[in-house]
Amino acid sequence: MAQEDYYELLGVSRDASAADIKKAYRKQAVKYHPDKNPGNKEAEETFKKISHAYEVLKDSEKRAAYDRYGHAAFEHGSGGMGAGAGGFHDPFDLFREVFSGGSGSGGIFEEFFGGGSRGGNSGAQAGADLRYDMEISLLEAAEGIEKEIHYRRAASCEHCTGSGAEPGSKKTTCSTCNGAGQVVSSRGFFSVRQPCPTCHGSGTHFEKPCSSCRGEGRLLQQHKLTVRVPPGVDHGSKLRSAGNGEAGVQGGPAGDLYIVIHVKDHDFFERHGDDLYCSVSIKFTLASLGGTIEVPTLTGKGKATLKIPPGTQSGTTFRLQGYGMPHLKSLKEGNQFVQVTVEVPKKLNGEQREKLEAFAMACGDVQAEDTEGGSGFFQKLKKTFE
Repeated sequence: MAQEDYYELLGVSRDASAADIKKAYRKQAVKYHPDKNPGNKEAEETFKKISHAYEVLKDSEKRAAYDRYGHAAFEHGSGGMGAGAGGFHDPFDLFREVFSGGSGSGGIFEEFFGGGSRGGNSGAQAGADLRYDMEISLLEAAEGIEKEIHYRRAASCEHCTGSGAEPGSKKTTCSTCNGAGQVVSSRGFFSVRQPCPTCHGSGTHFEKPCSSCRGEGRLLQQHKLTVRVPPGVDHGSKLRSAGNGEAGVQGGPAGDLYIVIHVKDHDFFERHGDDLYCSVSIKFTLASLGGTIEVPTLTGKGKATLKIPPGTQSGTTFRLQGYGMPHLKSLKEGNQFVQVTVEVPKKLNGEQREKLEAFAMACGDVQAEDTEGGSGFFQKLKKTFE
């Protein structure tokens, strides 16, 4: 039976980097691991195959031999490397290595369940990212605006300059974790890293913690920041302000601040993407005879002149090109769409009624029997405006 190609098993190309191969194996190993597929012999067999494939492809020498000779490179008596020249190991050992990171470097479970931090194991830990919700008007979203915001965050302690130690005091290495900030415990065939219970992940002890921040290196403070909102933002847009989140622990890097935009509804305009929609009423005489009207616009272009052709029907929509919202990432602008509603007068004076009756007669809308006191169109029209 032909053996399956190792690259195909892992789902990578033959020129994939070592990092890509390791990433692909992690994904496949999680999917087919027997613990996630209890009693599934097919999944267990697949897990063993991808483990064998990774065992070869992670090693540069074995990979080179495989690329040149294929599976024959690892068969006895074939002139290849053979199983004895490194051979295969228990796939579960390989799984432990990859998912514990290998050589104490920290693995995927450490990333998922908080065993590591952006600050490393020296005691410094990265600060958390923060969120700020900002409400702006539709006009502010169209033109852009600068706003000063105020929020509370953990800021670097000025007394100890963020170190967590009282000025002049010494740091000593934690004897429990030997400065690593983490301890390793076994959970079956997994190695789980956890913050050191003695130094709480810092890896060090202070001879005398800072009297102001009590060793954390930061304090909760009110902070103000000027934020520039670019033209074209929409409801739900996010702006990132690097380094304006919470300060890191014991001098670690600060997190980021994410400003989430909320655009208030407008009384006249309705937004759809970069386009604006509005509705205006016109006289039925203008709809019949045609003419022009002035239409409000949102931005600083002022009112726009809209031409109404004769015979315009109620509900007709016109487009004003370039009068919409600016595009957030280009110089393009959306359009403004204007829907017209034909307005019918509710009351007519004597002269208006007389002229409208004459117009109806001229159009042939009134029949001979539609005389005063009759029940035809003429009387219905009179009742409409009474």
